[in-house]
Amino acid sequence: MTATRSAGARTGEARDTRTPSEGHEEGLRTGSEGHEEGLRTGSEGHEEGLRTGRLRGASPQAVGMLALFLTVAIWAAFALSARALSASTLLPADAALLRFGVPLVVLAPALWRRRRRLAAVRPGPAAKIICGAGVPFFLAAMYGGSLTSAAFVGAIVPGMVPLFVSALMVAGGRSAPRGTQAAGLALIVAGVAALVWRHTAALDADVLLGTGTLLVASGLWALYTVGLREVDLDPVGSIGLLCLPSFAVIALLTLTGVLPTGIAHAAGGDIALFLVVQGLGVGLCAGLTYAFAIRRLGPERSSVVGSLSPVAVVLLAVPLLDESPTLPVVVGVPLITLGVALANGRRRSRTEVSADA
Repeated sequence: MTATRSAGARTGEARDTRTPSEGHEEGLRTGSEGHEEGLRTGSEGHEEGLRTGRLRGASPQAVGMLALFLTVAIWAAFALSARALSASTLLPADAALLRFGVPLVVLAPALWRRRRRLAAVRPGPAAKIICGAGVPFFLAAMYGGSLTSAAFVGAIVPGMVPLFVSALMVAGGRSAPRGTQAAGLALIVAGVAALVWRHTAALDADVLLGTGTLLVASGLWALYTVGLREVDLDPVGSIGLLCLPSFAVIALLTLTGVLPTGIAHAAGGDIALFLVVQGLGVGLCAGLTYAFAIRRLGPERSSVVGSLSPVAVVLLAVPLLDESPTLPVVVGVPLITLGVALANGRRRSRTEVSADA
């Protein structure tokens, strides 16, 4: 028993000696780690608070309109590049590869994190987005631009979107536009008619075919505008939903020879220009700003961007593409601009979402 007590005493002494020391050291380490974590958390919270505070003063509508103004500038560049493509060493398929491929490379990590949400999107809204702004829209806009002018692209594609969006809304059960909105839509139609009237009288087949193709592109973009509002994705996810299948389709069409490609022999300057304008500008930046505006303002009010885009394109086409505004352009573009402004200016979208969307 003495040996047992002695062993127990030694064990107890050892336990008593070891445990307080280890507990004290562990407590110091835990306290130090907790202090460091608290500092990091406080710093991150402070930075987040500063960012939130800078944006808190602006209303969701004001932020959405800022996004629209940025989109206007990028869309003007898109219209100019659609016309410039016919004079470059790139083919439409090459421009499409840059348009849909660059955003995928830049956003690859973010899109991987959103893979489950992308896979959960319903087929109907996904089809509207993929067809509305994907390969069908892109090829229609590029082909129509090659047959007409930058003014036609800038006026018809975004300018007709309010009319097509209103038609989709009516088909979905909304009431038909009345009063000022109806007058605005009528002015848009009158403006497009003014643009093409001279070419209709002269039976200019190329311009008429290009105009019809641009009208198809505008109708497709309206589908995209409505489809964006029907999916529960942030702007980055919306870009991924558009670009992933579109890049796969255009890559398949070029690999199988359905669409010719000349990117391997294209001039470096042309590749750089379309990489910046189409890939980074239209594909990435405009995709983010337009999707953001849709979520803040709704599809109807967001289509007001078309009221500014035609004017910007016409003004920029003079120094950049040596295009002189003709009488139909001088008459038609202001009519379309005024029509879009009237069609959207006094409308309050019923599809607005909260600022936290």
